[in-house]
Amino acid sequence: MNIAQEKVDDLNAVVKITIAPEDYNPRVEKALKEQAKKANLPGFRKGMVPVGHIKRMYGKSILVEEINNMLNENISKHLTDNQVEVLGQPLPVMDDAEYKWDNTDSFEFKYELGLAPAVDVEVTSKDKFTHYNVKADEETLAARIKNIRKSYGKMSNPEVSAEGDVLYAELTQLSPDGSVFEGGITSTGSVRLDLVTDKKILKSLVGLKKDDVVDIDIQKTFDNNEAVIAKLLNISEEDAKELKSKFKVTVKNVNRLEEADLNQEFFDKIFGAGVVSDEAGFTAKITEEVEAMFKQDADRKLQNDIYTQLTEQSKMQLPDEFLRKWLKATNEKLSDEELEQGYADFAKNLKWTLIENKIIKDNDIKIEYKDVFELAKARLDAQFKMYSPQALPEDQLAQYTANFLQEKENANRIFDEVKALKVFDYIKSVATLNEKEIAYNKFIELK
Repeated sequence: MNIAQEKVDDLNAVVKITIAPEDYNPRVEKALKEQAKKANLPGFRKGMVPVGHIKRMYGKSILVEEINNMLNENISKHLTDNQVEVLGQPLPVMDDAEYKWDNTDSFEFKYELGLAPAVDVEVTSKDKFTHYNVKADEETLAARIKNIRKSYGKMSNPEVSAEGDVLYAELTQLSPDGSVFEGGITSTGSVRLDLVTDKKILKSLVGLKKDDVVDIDIQKTFDNNEAVIAKLLNISEEDAKELKSKFKVTVKNVNRLEEADLNQEFFDKIFGAGVVSDEAGFTAKITEEVEAMFKQDADRKLQNDIYTQLTEQSKMQLPDEFLRKWLKATNEKLSDEELEQGYADFAKNLKWTLIENKIIKDNDIKIEYKDVFELAKARLDAQFKMYSPQALPEDQLAQYTANFLQEKENANRIFDEVKALKVFDYIKSVATLNEKEIAYNKFIELK
């Protein structure tokens, strides 16, 4: 067998593999004998089928299979042994060569390679980034406190509706002339006033009592939110998207979720016995938790800024033509239009991966299982806290984490996240970070 690599340019190469009969015949003969031992054919006892008979029946398919196996094994070995860094996978060059496939042919196969470029990015103290220290503004903090108090509040049924209430009502589809649409949609559900985006319509839904009736434009009411409309009317989101009718709303009941009182029972329920004893302590604790979440947002902003700056300042070129061909070959449903629309982002992400890999290699950065486990646990803990401020017991959270990481897709995703975080940590230790304090409502306006 002969393997030769020809350089096309700095980013492309072709590998030629020549396989002679003396290379593949021993493997083919072995495969034929193994097939003969397993064959169960009429007229022969099992395991006693002559090899010649197997060769006449299956010789060509076995030959093709063994040739393919040899190609896969040897091209991988060639790339490894010669430390050839490629992007994507080798692509076979299709030609018009005709072979007899009778164990006497010599075969020549060609593969295109997309070569990884040299990474030209080096992080130093000259690279400058802004790291934001995000503080809770009064409006954001008040909204968070209100949500927590409602989560532990109680339901009441006031006579008259107010903003933030829920109207339990019957909704009946109307014709353009305002009459009930015969055979139209009729549904009984909960109209959440906090989801009503149109101020005029919201005003018409405030001050209603049981049995009051009001007409609303359903799309305008919820700003064309198909998910909300579909759930309210018990229809599909596709149907909700096309729905243009007005609806008659007949109030059956007014529901109000009262905020929990700021007392010791409430404080203990959220934070544990005696941790918080007054409103000031409660506000301080919520502020601390909210700003901890903001820190994650600030870290993501910094990471995105680093990613954008380093990939944009890199001058490395990619084998774009090869990569486009490879993407099409490995994604049969990918249209030319979709490829062109998404290629720029793909190329940018690929450049970042090359930058990541160089930083990891150059600085001997290690990724251990405990790193993956701890990050997965932190992510799950944050998810649970979205539904309840009270933390899960440590042993229960650890068990959830272990189960979560048993899924290969989850484990790979968290591994990649750990890898990215370690690279960002290195960059932050080398680059110059300018600390800047900013209120959350101003921070979210940043690009």
